[in-house]
Amino acid sequence: MKFAIALFSAPHTPAARRALRFAEAVVESGHKIVRLFLYQDGVQTASNNIVTAQDETDIAKQWQQFIKQQQLDSVVCIASALRRGLLDTEEAKRYGRSAANLNEPWQLSGLGQLHEAIQQSDRLLCFA
Repeated sequence: MKFAIALFSAPHTPAARRALRFAEAVVESGHKIVRLFLYQDGVQTASNNIVTAQDETDIAKQWQQFIKQQQLDSVVCIASALRRGLLDTEEAKRYGRSAANLNEPWQLSGLGQLHEAIQQSDRLLCFA
């Protein structure tokens, strides 16, 4: 089965942990993740500026490692990202900002990427 996953919640929330555990289970079960799409506050997961308290689990870092390990297509909604101050190098230059803070392997793109993932998947799961 093919899944598209949309994360709407910040990385410190239970929804972000559940989404990651679900994604890990999908891969372990031999299924495929077509795309992981970050939307609304979920875009914070892709920020290079996230600092997690020492007594908390760093879900943003775990997402990053999982995506790299599984070579997943991982997209951040550009409109949500810009509203929350999340920029890649190109957008930082475009808006005259001094630094980019989008973490690898995330890519900025539009909602069309979510729509495409839905069309290519058997199921869309949203975590909010």
